[in-house]
Amino acid sequence: MLKIFTYLTNILYGAPVYALIGSFIWGVLSILLSPCHLTSIPLIVGFIDEQGRISTKRAFFISFLFSLGILITIALVGVITGLLGRMLGDIGKTLTYIIGIIFIIIGLHLLDIIPLPFIGWSGSQNIKKRGAIAAFVIGLLFGVALGPCTFAYMAPMLGVVFSVASKNFLYAFLLILAYAIGHCSIITIAGTSTEIVQQYLNWNAKSKGSIIIKKICGLLVILGGIYLFFH
Repeated sequence: MLKIFTYLTNILYGAPVYALIGSFIWGVLSILLSPCHLTSIPLIVGFIDEQGRISTKRAFFISFLFSLGILITIALVGVITGLLGRMLGDIGKTLTYIIGIIFIIIGLHLLDIIPLPFIGWSGSQNIKKRGAIAAFVIGLLFGVALGPCTFAYMAPMLGVVFSVASKNFLYAFLLILAYAIGHCSIITIAGTSTEIVQQYLNWNAKSKGSIIIKKICGLLVILGGIYLFFH
């Protein structure tokens, strides 16, 4: 694994095409290899399942909004903490604990222990809109919780970005964009796949399979919230 990381880091300092590919792969690995980021998978899967039967297009849209919320917050947290002279993404223990509590509450909701009407689906257009807004807001909160975890994975790429930004801003921007696309692609694919599986198995909101998956996701989200207290 260390050899892979070293190889990808070296790629970032190579030709632009290979550097962009390397940034994209770093974005994918930041999800797959990080306990912090992996929580996003059960979170979005459980959220999509909570919406009931929806189209693939809407599942993609909700997943995208969730991912977009994460990216916006990560960018803001990075800028603010950087300007304050702190380690990029270091939001402090108190705010991390608050986000952890929010995750636990969402997990309990997926276990049908705590009702959160603005997350679920009741068939009306108003609730559907709330579902999309809720996905975006949860993404914003999740982005805050990631904190230093995100910037630890971004460090190799940021080193290149900072070194070339003054000379070639467009290239620096594309490197960050490639990372963001890689980071969000896994989340979006996971959320969209939830609806596809539901259609294939002909599930509905009350089916046994759907209930089991939602509860598993709830437990995983709770574990993610607990992890924030100790990482």
